[in-house]
Amino acid sequence: MSLSGKHVGVAITGSFCTFHKLFEELQKLTDTGAIVQTIFSDAAKSIDSRFGNAKDFVKKAEEITGNPPMLTISEAEPIGPGSLFDILVLFPCTGNTIAKLANGITDTPALMAAKAHLRNNKPLLISISTNDALGMNMKNIGLLLNAKNIYFIPFGQDNPKTKPNSMIAHTELLIPSLEAALEGKQYQPIIY
Repeated sequence: MSLSGKHVGVAITGSFCTFHKLFEELQKLTDTGAIVQTIFSDAAKSIDSRFGNAKDFVKKAEEITGNPPMLTISEAEPIGPGSLFDILVLFPCTGNTIAKLANGITDTPALMAAKAHLRNNKPLLISISTNDALGMNMKNIGLLLNAKNIYFIPFGQDNPKTKPNSMIAHTELLIPSLEAALEGKQYQPIIY
């Protein structure tokens, strides 16, 4: 399946250590001809970290996509009524966002985007990045794995020796995972 002309939402949450991968894949995605709209969580749009400044990340997203990011819940809310996207990806998706999504909490622009998008029975793709995937968040990941219209970029342990509960998506599989989800399929293998 070609992504050219597809409307793809990319909701960015605060796993700042993965932002370099995020922007590499965002560029590859726009290069396919997809029409990409970013949405930033409150943390992603406002927290400066050792990985960079929030305002620079917002600017870079606009430079890559050509579209100003959505930065507020009120900007993200029309995603549902307007059926704005063919697919939405939470990329990266923190453990905090996973827990809130699994429990129906909508308190950031990224979560509003997900809720609004899912109401249209369209695919939501998750790119997990969490230090507690094999800990307290496993139950939430399990709930989402079994939820209608929710798919995952394949993921695995990123550092089993020093962070045994941590898992991260294989972000280089963004494009084939998007293509599969648009066809109603989970890209496999999901865990490796």
